[in-house]
Amino acid sequence: MVKLFQRALLVCLSLLPLCDVLACTNLIVGKKASADGSVFCTYSCDDYGAFRKLDYYPAGVHAKGEMVNIVDLDTHKFHGSLPQAPETYKVVGNINEYQVTLGETTFGGREEMVDSTGLFDYGSLMLMGLQRAKTAREAIAVMTSLAEKYGYNSEGETFTICDPNEAWIMEMMGCGPGSKGVVWVAMRIPDEAICAHANQSRIRTFDMKDKKNVMYSKNVVTFAKSQGWYMGKDADFSFCDVYAAPDFAGRRYCEARVWSFFNHFSKGMERYLPYAEGKVADAEPMPLWLVPDRKVSLADVMACMRDHYEGTPFSLDSDIGGGIWEMPYRPTPLAYKYDGKTCFNERPISTQQSAFVYVSQMRSWLPREIGGILWFCNDDANMAPFTPVYCSVSSAPVCYATPGADGVNFSMDNAFWVCNWVSNMVYPRYSQMFGSLQTVRDSLDSSYLTIQTEIEQEALRRHSLSPDDAISYLTAYSQLKAQQMLDRWKQLAVYLIVKYNDMVVKPEKDGKFVMTPYGLPAAPVRPGYSDNYKRELLKNSGDRYYIPK
Repeated sequence: MVKLFQRALLVCLSLLPLCDVLACTNLIVGKKASADGSVFCTYSCDDYGAFRKLDYYPAGVHAKGEMVNIVDLDTHKFHGSLPQAPETYKVVGNINEYQVTLGETTFGGREEMVDSTGLFDYGSLMLMGLQRAKTAREAIAVMTSLAEKYGYNSEGETFTICDPNEAWIMEMMGCGPGSKGVVWVAMRIPDEAICAHANQSRIRTFDMKDKKNVMYSKNVVTFAKSQGWYMGKDADFSFCDVYAAPDFAGRRYCEARVWSFFNHFSKGMERYLPYAEGKVADAEPMPLWLVPDRKVSLADVMACMRDHYEGTPFSLDSDIGGGIWEMPYRPTPLAYKYDGKTCFNERPISTQQSAFVYVSQMRSWLPREIGGILWFCNDDANMAPFTPVYCSVSSAPVCYATPGADGVNFSMDNAFWVCNWVSNMVYPRYSQMFGSLQTVRDSLDSSYLTIQTEIEQEALRRHSLSPDDAISYLTAYSQLKAQQMLDRWKQLAVYLIVKYNDMVVKPEKDGKFVMTPYGLPAAPVRPGYSDNYKRELLKNSGDRYYIPK
């Protein structure tokens, strides 16, 4: 039997332009694990060559008999229609007006479980959950009931489903061609815990008697038994091991990202290194969640979405794969062949193929219009700041949903393209140029966090008089910060090409380029190779580059 996960890896090796396996990352923080009582969840939407905008769906009241079309998120293929709900809620990106937030990562699983006749792909199912639910539990009920009634045509999927009070993880798979059936299990993350998933099924055994914290389909075990895949006790059934057992790729490319997140907040993660490394078959797997050693802040979560395994055995700075300027990125595909052997690249959380990344902040003690924020960036999180988009906005910031901009149409008014323009200048000369980008990125991030309390106090004052006025205020603020970010990033692009043109560095003093007494630019600094690269270059080239004495 060949799993979809393994088949998709072969597709990647064939260099097809779009391949979203092994791609996304979700991090989850319970409200008692966070520094301020927020529930946090993140989503890096990674896909080679993908262009994504920040979608906006207004709330609506719908007449009886009205239908809604189901269109595949990834392929834009029309799957069919179903009756619209009497009322739908406002959605911007992956958060709705009640602060319900959804994310996902694809794990694939058993190939024979995919049902191409199902109405719902993972993306349209998530949209239904956001449009029809006021809580995470309601979203789970909406998504599972629709999938059970109309069928599910995507590969195995792990969903993050959160609200201001609860965080859940749910895994779902179809029941085979023409079945219109699904198997699924959902577990509540303890309030004091953190969790993550990254393209590998993570739910193993679950307490079927814990109705408060566990939900599952009636057939989750019986279907496996009917196929001959499991014959043990129901209490010992492991969703992951039966439906999507991790292989080397599932552990090294995927679970290693979870390990890295946990490693930031737990001193005992060395125990699980053999599992994350993927080379010891019977290594002890990581827990689904853990209680962090310290409280997790919003800034902490943002930093984790920028992680490249720094300071760990998976670090990307110990070989020449990063090139002359030691970038912590590697070209795709993840696996490649050389000299008859199959080799691989590390796959960190932060990756160049991110179409967008968000950190969702959900807060129960504030009015819902103010409590929910999608901290959003339209590129690799390491290479762009997170701007605040409040869940109640009446429109998406224009730079995140720019008319006319798409995957093959560049626009200077579009954040995806301007941010990618800058990051693609920096990637190949990372150690030389990243510091300049980081200074601007961190300055913007800090400015948003510093003013957050002041903005929300004003929003609260307006909300006490008129919720609609608070919404207008937060919409304008979200638009303003996104546009200011875009304008600043254009300035950064110009600065980078001037300062680092032709692989040299023009000196500066007091924020200005140094000039000679005669009005010409001062001589540039020529940094050359780093010592690490010199060592590797000369080790591999013999005495070719040594100057005779």
